[in-house]
Amino acid sequence: QVQLVESGGGLVQPGGSLRLSCATSGSIFSINAMGWYRQAPGKQRELVATITSGGSTNYADPVKGRFTISRDNAKNTVYLQMNSLKPEDTAVYYCYTYIIRRRGDRGANYWGQGTQVTVSS
Repeated sequence: QVQLVESGGGLVQPGGSLRLSCATSGSIFSINAMGWYRQAPGKQRELVATITSGGSTNYADPVKGRFTISRDNAKNTVYLQMNSLKPEDTAVYYCYTYIIRRRGDRGANYWGQGTQVTVSS
């Protein structure tokens, strides 16, 4: 089995910071891309940031300059450092990992359970 466990969400005031963590475990041959989505109530799920196995990153425009995605390959963990948080960042944040279970297999996305981030004064 493969499991993604998220942590680090919570309630912060505007301008504050949070760091989300997502650890992947299980029977895994390799991991390619990792990243984060978020979904606010009544809104479509939005891709926030991605990072490749080589460390290349991409960010959605609303978070550029404020969020930083990183990964620790030894720990199969992806992080999202969120600074200068705004109320519009309030959402459930979901991590994903593109995993190849066995050598030669086609990979697939696996998802975390989601962690709530609330930005409010």
